[in-house]
Amino acid sequence: MWPLLFFSIATIAISLERFIYILSHNLKMDDLKRKVESCIPDNKIGEAKEYLSSLTKKRIGASILLTLVNHSNLSEHQMERAAETEASGRINSLESGFNFLIALGSLSPLTGFLGTVSGMIGAFRSIAEATEVNAQIVANGIYEALITTVFGLIIAIIAMVAHSLLSHLVDRFAADTEQACSELITEFALRAERAAKKASETPAVQDEA
Repeated sequence: MWPLLFFSIATIAISLERFIYILSHNLKMDDLKRKVESCIPDNKIGEAKEYLSSLTKKRIGASILLTLVNHSNLSEHQMERAAETEASGRINSLESGFNFLIALGSLSPLTGFLGTVSGMIGAFRSIAEATEVNAQIVANGIYEALITTVFGLIIAIIAMVAHSLLSHLVDRFAADTEQACSELITEFALRAERAAKKASETPAVQDEA
């Protein structure tokens, strides 16, 4: 039971810490993307940078989009790579501790089954040593076998449910981030294309003058 007690404390602690960390960083991307999009046509990149910089401590998405905006003068591929690198690091920080939940979800029932085997061994040993067999002789061993199994399964269920919920939050954030970055890269590419077209038309107008 001592290992199971440790596993239960670790499972609850990691789950609560991850939920608090993830929910405290506001993983919404829509408002951030809309703000940056509104700045692109008017070439207000400085305003977008200032807005995102003010939110980087509270919102992970702001850090990713800020990296993208900082590389908006580069090619589409370079912007994409820069955003992917930043997003990968940020998502890894969100997923910190997930492997421990998976491990606890696997080890807890195995430890419980080990207690089951230990309890049954004790029960059969009591039967072997007794001259007269009754229910009381094997009750302690069976109790140990069942209680460890139950606790092991409960801990595993908590760990796997927490991991599933947390993974869902992170996966949804990753999908929203990918979509936002893709749309913004397209907008920056169109801006660069319009600027290049305007620059190529300017000499022609001057020559005609």
